[in-house]
Amino acid sequence: MIEVKNLVKRYGGFIAVNHISFDAHPGEIVGLLGPNGAGKTTTMRILTGYMPPTSGEVKVAGFDVLNDSMAARQRVGYLPERVPLYPDMSVEAYVLYWARLRRTPNARQRTQQVLEQFNLLDRRKKLVRSLSKGLRQRLGLAQAIVHDPPVLILDEPTIGIDPKQVVEVREVIRNLKTQRTILFSSHILSEVEQLCDRVVILDKGRVVGAGTREILSQQLQAEVKFYVAVNADVDHVHQLLLELPGVINVSSEGPGFVITAADETIRQHIMSAITINQLDLLELRPIDTRLEDIFMQRVES
Repeated sequence: MIEVKNLVKRYGGFIAVNHISFDAHPGEIVGLLGPNGAGKTTTMRILTGYMPPTSGEVKVAGFDVLNDSMAARQRVGYLPERVPLYPDMSVEAYVLYWARLRRTPNARQRTQQVLEQFNLLDRRKKLVRSLSKGLRQRLGLAQAIVHDPPVLILDEPTIGIDPKQVVEVREVIRNLKTQRTILFSSHILSEVEQLCDRVVILDKGRVVGAGTREILSQQLQAEVKFYVAVNADVDHVHQLLLELPGVINVSSEGPGFVITAADETIRQHIMSAITINQLDLLELRPIDTRLEDIFMQRVES
C-alpha cells in the first residue's frame, strides 16, 4: 500500500531525505523512528501530498503521489502532530465538514458511524474547544478515517495525553490495523514496540535500519545477554561468571547478574560452572534486545 523508492528531498543545499526506500503492506503497522531532524515529518508530508519529492518514486495504494496526486491523497488519512481542529465547531459539524470536503458518500451517515466508533457520539453537540486533549486526539483520528482511506499516516498520535488516554488511543489504532495500512511515527519507543509490526529507523535523512525487532537485533549484534541468579556469595559468583569463555561483561541487576557474551554457547558454560561448583541456580533466562537499544546503536553508528 505504501511504496517508497530512492526518495530524495532537498531544501536548497540541504538534503532532508537522502535516497530512502521502504514499504508497508495491508493490515500492517510500520513505525517510523528517528531523532529530531531525521526526515520523518518530511517523508510523511511527501506521502500525504503536502509537498513534492525532489526525486524518487512514492506510491500510495498504487498511485504515484506526484503524477496521480489527487488519487493518492483520496486514499490517505493523515493525523499530523498538531491536530487541525476548529475550536468553535461542534464535534459532529467538524467531522461532517471533513466528510463533505473529501466527497464521502452518505457523509452524514458516515459521520455518525465514525463518531460512534471513537466513542464521541454522546459529545457530538459539544464544541471542540471544550474537549480534553485525549478526546481531541480521538477527534483527529475520526477526521482522518471518515472517508474510509486504505492508508493511515499518524504523526505522534499520543503526544501530550495522559496514560489512560494513551491506552485508549493505542487500542483504537490496533483496531484500525485490520482494515488499513498504518504508518506510525512516535518518540515513545515502548509504544512503537507494542504497536508496530515492523520499524524503519531514519537518521540524518537515511534509512539506518528496517525490519522487525527480532531481525534488527540479529543484524545489529552477535552478542547475547542472559540474566542469572544463584544462591551463593555475590563476589564469588561475579568472579566465576567473569572467567567463563566468551564473556564480555558481567553487571549486577537485582539479586542476580546480566551477562553479555559473544554467542549462545554461554548458556552451556553457565550451567557447567554451576554444576561443577555445586551452586543453587535460582534463575537463568535470555534477555531480548530492546527496541531502545537497537535505536540508540543505529543512530549513533
